Amino acid sequence: MTTTVVICGDLFDGRDDRLLGPTEIVIEDDTIAELSRSARRSAGTKIYDLSDRTVAPGFIDTHVHLCVDGLNLARQTLQRASTKALAGLRHAQQYMRYGFTTLRDLGVLDPGWPTIDLRDAIDGGLALGPRLIVAAHMISSTAGHGDLQGMLPCRCHTETSRVADSPARIRELVRMERAFSGDWIKTMNTGGYMSAGDDPARVTWFEDEMQTLGQTAQQLGMPLAVHTGAADGCKQALRAGARSLEHCYLIDDEGVAMAEKAGAFLVPTMQMTQEDKALLEAGKLPDQAVWKFRRDVAAIEQAQRRIARSKVDVALGTDCGMFPFSEGILEFQAMVASGLSPARALKAGTSQAAALLLRNDLGVIAPGMKADLVAMPGDPLEDIAVTRKVDFVMKAGRVYRHGEFDLFQ
Repeated sequence: MTTTVVICGDLFDGRDDRLLGPTEIVIEDDTIAELSRSARRSAGTKIYDLSDRTVAPGFIDTHVHLCVDGLNLARQTLQRASTKALAGLRHAQQYMRYGFTTLRDLGVLDPGWPTIDLRDAIDGGLALGPRLIVAAHMISSTAGHGDLQGMLPCRCHTETSRVADSPARIRELVRMERAFSGDWIKTMNTGGYMSAGDDPARVTWFEDEMQTLGQTAQQLGMPLAVHTGAADGCKQALRAGARSLEHCYLIDDEGVAMAEKAGAFLVPTMQMTQEDKALLEAGKLPDQAVWKFRRDVAAIEQAQRRIARSKVDVALGTDCGMFPFSEGILEFQAMVASGLSPARALKAGTSQAAALLLRNDLGVIAPGMKADLVAMPGDPLEDIAVTRKVDFVMKAGRVYRHGEFDLFQ
């Protein structure tokens, strides 16, 4: 057994709304064994002195697309699945440098299964990177947000999308995700901004179709994540048993209240709104997105403030892949700018994210939990921007970044 002690100048444990002061964490192999003011030491104990840092649980991003290039969708969908997987591994490794030790990937636009392969390679020790939880594909209706045929030449049939227009076909696609060992089901029940031929303000599944999808996922024991925009779409997703609403661009007060009552999580991807605003102002937002985003941006930001004012469960998710992974760490700041307290934002990226993912071994620094730790200078409860300065990353007891050592640099 390998014993490690991490000396923390201050500690955010993922649960408390305050820092807990100087703490020493004892780690045995990949698991936290003890927290104390002065931990026991024995011969051979590895010690990491972070007495000038605030230590927190490893960050969790619950919405990424490692194998999607959002600004070049039509071109990127024509690449081989192996090319996407290799690029995705690089994205995952670089993102881990910012402190993200666990990622939920919510789908590729490819007939293959590159994120399943990535997850299994990392779990099996064939590759190094963050822990992956995977919804392999995005199930959509024809003319829904996951249907890319409108972006490709009319004679180019690439089968990049998982498209269904009948309950029987919906069941088949959900079952196939389970057959190939997906962890989650991902669907879209409204349009989106970067896709062509659909509108985020319009619902794209009929009620019986959405219910079929939700019931099939539930029967197979797979939690359901729903990309949704329109207020009616948010409510439809909740009626179908969604565990998480992704983006919820135009959610209203009734939808927020329904989510709170149902115990569902909202993943509002707030930094992406700022990224798209910058692209719009620079004249670089893709043509198919301009009219929709310009129409809705004020309402999106109002919905984000509505979420922040509520008591609904919020988890951090970025939609990185639709914008550069290097910008994902800014989600903490975007959440605070929208009205969440720094403590709530930090919980959204640690304990709340773990709760969404049904991982009771992650997101909190306590005995029995996986030893996923990050450290940063300063107090993130006083200045959330210090989350951008993470310079120590540990996953399952193994250090990936510390001082001049940076495994993925």
